Parts: sequence; structure tokens; C-alpha cells
Amino acid sequence: MKTLTHLLASAALALAASTASALDIQPYTPQALSAAQQAGKPVALHFHADWCPTCRAQEKVFKRLKPDTSLDLRLLVVDYDKERALKQSLKVRTQSTLIVYRGDKETARLAGETDEASLRAALKSAL
Repeated sequence: MKTLTHLLASAALALAASTASALDIQPYTPQALSAAQQAGKPVALHFHADWCPTCRAQEKVFKRLKPDTSLDLRLLVVDYDKERALKQSLKVRTQSTLIVYRGDKETARLAGETDEASLRAALKSAL
């Protein structure tokens, strides 16, 4: 009986860990941004270009941060070369720009930053 109790407790902990939220990296869609902002949820936009070495360095940092359960927000990856109207409306002048929101309120903006602590702090600003 003791072994069964231990097994059930371990299974419950594993289930809780697997359902814990973490950094959710998704491609940008206007609908995803709108839904998060209307719900007042934290969301970030990463303006990324495949040809940009800084963007690729940021991407590596974001992938390392992905399992961090303290970063319960969605990171939407925006194609810098294709989303011209969005860039203009948000006054984004360079690829590798990160904009973080809580709902529709901007809480952080970084451009060209690759330091993990700085990127984490920016993401946490919306939590």
C-alpha cells in the first residue's frame, strides 16, 4: 500500500509539472496577438529575420528559456521582412526588436539585446 501511495504521489507531481505553463513560442498572427491583448494576458513580439545573426542569438536564448515555468507568456515571432504594416504601426525600426505587453500596455522594449538576463527581465515585466 505504501508503494502504491508513493507511486500515485509521483504520478500526480509529474502531471502537475507537465501542465505548468512556460514560455510558449509561436509564429505571429494578428489573431493570436489580439486574443492575448483582449484577454489582458502577457504577450511578447520578437521581430526576427532569418538573415540576422542577432535574431538567431536571441532565438537561442528564447529556446533556453522555453521550459522556465516562471515565464508564463506567449512569445510571438514576427517575420521582420514580411510584416511591414505591423512594424510601421509599432515604430519598429530594426530587426531583433522585442516588445513585451501585459494586455495592450507595453511593459518593455529592447532592440539588439542578446543577454539572457536582460531578455528574461523584459519578458517578466509583463507578469
